[in-house]
Amino acid sequence: MTRVLLAEDDPAISEPLARALRREGYEVEVRADGREALEAARENPDLVVLDLGLPTMDGLEVCRRLRGEGHTVPVLVLTARADEVDTVVGLDAGADDYVTKPFRLAELLARARALLRRGIPEAVPTGQVDIRVDAESRRVFLHDEEIQLTAKEYELLRVLARNQGKVISREQLMREVWETAWYGSTKTLDMHISVLRKKLGDDAMQPRYITTIRGVGFRFDPAGE
Repeated sequence: MTRVLLAEDDPAISEPLARALRREGYEVEVRADGREALEAARENPDLVVLDLGLPTMDGLEVCRRLRGEGHTVPVLVLTARADEVDTVVGLDAGADDYVTKPFRLAELLARARALLRRGIPEAVPTGQVDIRVDAESRRVFLHDEEIQLTAKEYELLRVLARNQGKVISREQLMREVWETAWYGSTKTLDMHISVLRKKLGDDAMQPRYITTIRGVGFRFDPAGE
């Protein structure tokens, strides 16, 4: 059974959310304390739903420590702080996605399903490249040195790499990576692209690997040409 760790200190949120996750067929473990959440997350659940405002240790520090220890479990952040700075900090700490409070339950469950999805590995083009995506091991190498990506960053790069040299629309990326039809803001996608570029040593103003095609989407070149 799929195991979900829910780290949330407000029973008014954790109790109905835990019930909803269990109705989806998940085994749910609830923690209301940051240090306890970190210990539980070290037991390799399939997904961590993590509130930022936990007592004893905040959610960002929990996430940073998990990533620092090499844990790759997908992390879905719950935050009441919707401004862009906090969101970027959350992504830098290793979170894969975020939902702002108050949230719609259907949206949160859809984000959870997307993070839990693990498809059959697909063949990714290879050759004389700077960036290599190993689909079977879900690892990424830059100049033959492995770089650490979150689950969402890996999925985003995988879709771009599969379509290297082609322009991929924002709508297609949202559909394939977030499993949602997206009409309107793509701020989440833009922030993931920004963090992914940093990890690849890319520059949005003079891109080598990920080029923004204004008004359409992005194009990926693993050779950095």
